[in-house]
Amino acid sequence: MAWNPHGGGQGPWGGGGGGGGGGPTGPQPPDIEDMLRRGQERFKNIMPGGLKTSRGILLIVIALLGIWLASGFYRVDAAQQGVVLLFGKKYSETGPGLHWFFPSPIGTVFTPDVEKVQRTDIGFRGSTTSVSAKRNVSEESLMLTEDQNVVDLDFSVQWKIKNAADFLFKIRGPEATVKRAAESAMREVIGQTSLQLALTTGRAEIETLMRNLLQKILDSYKSGILVTEMKLQAADPPQAVIDAFNEVQRARQDKDRKLNEAKAYENKIVPTARGEAKKMIQDATAYKERLIKEAEGEAQRFLSVYNSFKATEAVARQRLYLETMEEILSGANKVIIDGKGGSGVVPYLPLPELKKRSGGGN
Repeated sequence: MAWNPHGGGQGPWGGGGGGGGGGPTGPQPPDIEDMLRRGQERFKNIMPGGLKTSRGILLIVIALLGIWLASGFYRVDAAQQGVVLLFGKKYSETGPGLHWFFPSPIGTVFTPDVEKVQRTDIGFRGSTTSVSAKRNVSEESLMLTEDQNVVDLDFSVQWKIKNAADFLFKIRGPEATVKRAAESAMREVIGQTSLQLALTTGRAEIETLMRNLLQKILDSYKSGILVTEMKLQAADPPQAVIDAFNEVQRARQDKDRKLNEAKAYENKIVPTARGEAKKMIQDATAYKERLIKEAEGEAQRFLSVYNSFKATEAVARQRLYLETMEEILSGANKVIIDGKGGSGVVPYLPLPELKKRSGGGN
């Protein structure tokens, strides 16, 4: 039923209909215009003399100024570093705590987190623990080695802010700067490393060289960034040639196995041959020494005999003559004839026959 502000009947705010008469029949709706008018009057009463006086304007200005100055308080957390600008130029740096400086537009305060460690991935996107969630970026990961081979490298750089002012105002796009500088540093290091070393035992050395070189590049930019860690996630041959590479690896393993077997055989044979050679040398040396000693003894004996001969040459000649004749005549048949015997009798003594008989009699 429509509301009738003048007549009887049930109104929208309750109250039954009255009898005949012109009085109100129930609560009336609020008058918005009247409420606004009364609020303006109260505000004018608060401000002495009204808003149009100079004193009122001064109070308003002072209040606004106080609010503006109060907005200059700022807090720097323990992990943050405050950088204060005055008219857009660096004014000072503040540590943790509550500070005040001129609010905007005179002053500006930045409070970056200098303890937060951030990570930049090069060569891949996604998780390092899940192969399915990992997406390879070939234009970043394929690099040329020292021996003209191509290696597929995925690595991550962890970094944080070292100098907040340099980080905020000396470089544009810190993430992109770190990424490009890290890729450039890695290409330089890999360009001086062989493929075999990059895939096997050279990972730790590559990480150290690359980290030092990246930090040097970022410092030359005055980036205010500190590299905390560099980690090689994967180092593999390109996917297109991985089968051929595996064949080469197997061939190298066979080569190494053959070399190890040959080395073991060499280690077994060479010491034996060296021992035998040493023994032969020692035997020859002993034989030489023996012959030398014997020759020296014979020479010494000959010299002693010669010296004795020279001392008693006549006696020695006589003795040698007798010894020689004894040796010659001892085995000859001898017949002794006495020239003084009588005529008709042959003085003959058959010594060989007598000797035979005497020998046979024995």
